[in-house]
Amino acid sequence: MLDETARGVFTIAATPFLSNGALDEQSLDRMTDFYLERGATGLTILGIMGEAGKLSTDESRKVIEKVCDRANVPVVVGVSAPGFAAIEALSTVAVDSGAAAVMVAPPQTLRTDAQIVAYFLTIADRLGDVPWVLQDFPLVTNVVIDPQVILKIVADCPNCVMLKHEDWPGLEKIAALRQASDKGARRISILCGNGGQFLLEEMLRGADGAMTGFAYPEMMRDVVRFMDEGNENQARDIFDAYLPLIRYESQPGLGLAIRKYILARRGAIAHDTVRAPGPKLTSSAIAEIEALIARQEARLAMLS
Repeated sequence: MLDETARGVFTIAATPFLSNGALDEQSLDRMTDFYLERGATGLTILGIMGEAGKLSTDESRKVIEKVCDRANVPVVVGVSAPGFAAIEALSTVAVDSGAAAVMVAPPQTLRTDAQIVAYFLTIADRLGDVPWVLQDFPLVTNVVIDPQVILKIVADCPNCVMLKHEDWPGLEKIAALRQASDKGARRISILCGNGGQFLLEEMLRGADGAMTGFAYPEMMRDVVRFMDEGNENQARDIFDAYLPLIRYESQPGLGLAIRKYILARRGAIAHDTVRAPGPKLTSSAIAEIEALIARQEARLAMLS
């Protein structure tokens, strides 16, 4: 089971679909292998990038079972839903399939600090002994969670073992949480999202690694490794080489289509299909992606 010491790169996995939009079960295995071969120390499935909201209950179960069966690293399953019953049901599937933890984001209806704390206290009660990750993604959920609120949740919920940090700007939040831990607050793992855009600075502020889906997980692997080794200059060189593509892939509304195009290009999945409703790339966008990849490869060659 996942605990507070988790570090490294938990890649947010895409959900592969066939060209007709059906779930591509064969690509689930090749995608899992792809992430592991490129240094993922964990996988996170059925997140926002995983198009979880577009899957049927049966499809969600298949994804969980196949990835958990294939992976030899901890698997975190996104179980966010409007109601507690659905969260409990999917969490049971996840644990029974061998998942290491589940991940829960706050619903958009929460408005006050007291409501946020009460919600996650209920989550902790419903999940019992299951380790869980607090997903803090206000740009999508519209729920802003103050560091003091996170500390309250962490103090009152022993099975909250990780913060999936995706606030923006959010570097001061990481620093505040780590300063509180230095003064005696319970320290949990902090893994960061935002497509890897701020990974280097997040590591400098005290994050333990990345939990995001950038199509080149080896970038995150190398940045985290070099930062852990104290080699900041090497980490910066690697990060800088990938940064233009990170920036391009982070476009709101289009980012998943870009990410899936690259994953298909790299052989991780058979098709770049984004299940409807979802965007499709134009020929101009594809040309821009190819140009960025070519320049990225040239920069990496100069570093080797």
